[in-house]
Amino acid sequence: MKEIRRKTLAAASALTLGIGLAVAGGSAPAASAAGAESTFLVLAPQGAKADKAAARVTAARGTVVARYDQIGVLVVRSTNPDFATAVAGAGVESVASTAGLGSALDEGETVEVSAPAVANVTADPTAEPLYGQQWDMPMIDVPQAHAVNAGSPDVVVGVLDSGISSTHPDLASQIARDKSTSCVGGVVDTTEAAWNPTTSDHGTHVAGTIAAAVNGVGVTGIAPGVKVAAVKVVNDDGFIYPEAAVCGFVWAADHGMQVTNNSYYIDPWEFNCRNDARQRPVWQAVQRAIRYSANKGVLNIASAGNSNVDLQHKTVDTGSPNNGTPETREINSACLDLPAEAPGVLTVSAVGPTGEKSYYSSYGQGVVDVTAPGGDSRFRTQGARSTTTDQILSTTFNTVTRTNGWGYKQGTSMSGPHATGVAALAVSAHPGMNPGQLAAFLENTAVAKPCPTGVYNPVPALGSAYDATCTGGARNGFYGAGMVNAYNVVR
Repeated sequence: MKEIRRKTLAAASALTLGIGLAVAGGSAPAASAAGAESTFLVLAPQGAKADKAAARVTAARGTVVARYDQIGVLVVRSTNPDFATAVAGAGVESVASTAGLGSALDEGETVEVSAPAVANVTADPTAEPLYGQQWDMPMIDVPQAHAVNAGSPDVVVGVLDSGISSTHPDLASQIARDKSTSCVGGVVDTTEAAWNPTTSDHGTHVAGTIAAAVNGVGVTGIAPGVKVAAVKVVNDDGFIYPEAAVCGFVWAADHGMQVTNNSYYIDPWEFNCRNDARQRPVWQAVQRAIRYSANKGVLNIASAGNSNVDLQHKTVDTGSPNNGTPETREINSACLDLPAEAPGVLTVSAVGPTGEKSYYSSYGQGVVDVTAPGGDSRFRTQGARSTTTDQILSTTFNTVTRTNGWGYKQGTSMSGPHATGVAALAVSAHPGMNPGQLAAFLENTAVAKPCPTGVYNPVPALGSAYDATCTGGARNGFYGAGMVNAYNVVR
């Protein structure tokens, strides 16, 4: 299964971005003929109520479909082709059309395994039928952790992803149904069908790594005692639009979640530049949502990405946007991979079975905070091919046959939930930590990993395609503070 970028493999039609910045004052232009309906994010000034912005939306022939007054953001739909200009004025700081801003979820391939025989139910995670194929669990000392604390049901983890199968035998008892929702379109829908997966099993796989039950069926999760909430942000075409991400962060904050897992990036641009007029309003809205959630006690954990990019030294982006013809752009520190590089977010790189950086994993000193198992099916050691079993085994859902199962995936999408599961154990064992304290605790209990010497390349025979250089000492660009450790956070 190949996952070089988090969400760049799914094809998408080229769409016009149509983003404009609102300016204060001025009157609305004459009405234009109706066009195709578009979705917009309309931002009130920071800290201000959104009432004036909502009134301007109505005057500009738009409809507010969701209000996030907590952060001064409105999700709006309009057929007015001049909406972005017409809505400008007092009470509106900025506006962005999100047409064409969806980032396709990089599914890769799910390699399914045969249904395991049901084992006798014990409290021992190693007794689960498929545990023998979960090399990632002993790597971070999960069995030792479970002997001390397997997680508290008072802890709820938000899985911002493609939904979670509510009928999966390893997950049915683990889902906080009263805290689950769909945020697709930026609009909350709490019906169970809405937050179940429709075209992707990515979220089901992530949820299993975090909290699959120790029940004699299938696999074990890192924190099987906690609950997971499905917060669906991926639409049926496999895209994550900014309004869905904003909705997801705010929902998690307002429904008592202590941790969220975010295995995606927002925008068709891998790097969202605050100094780009097309992107700044989206950056502002997402950053407001992340800051709000942190202030409400949520630690947001994000994957570093699968482009083997040094996030500390970004110079050129040649692969964005991923929903049209890519542009070659010079980029700098004002251009961020969201949510991975947003302030206050814990960022996770990936390693394979040997503990070395996975060939695809992005990295960067000062960006990566910790590392965790994400799988590496291409190379196990220098020059030696590996197998599917070097990926991460977890719960799956076949969206064609509508059946539950187990299977392998790899990517920083898989390393992120390992860190999230460890964070859930930490909160269970030591309740009361705020997000900053929890992030620091995960880093301080991680097992330090030194940089490899020289230029890192898993297989030199293939040339420089996977070259990467690690910088730093005990805390470095490949592994941050080190490998997360489940036992260290509970003992």
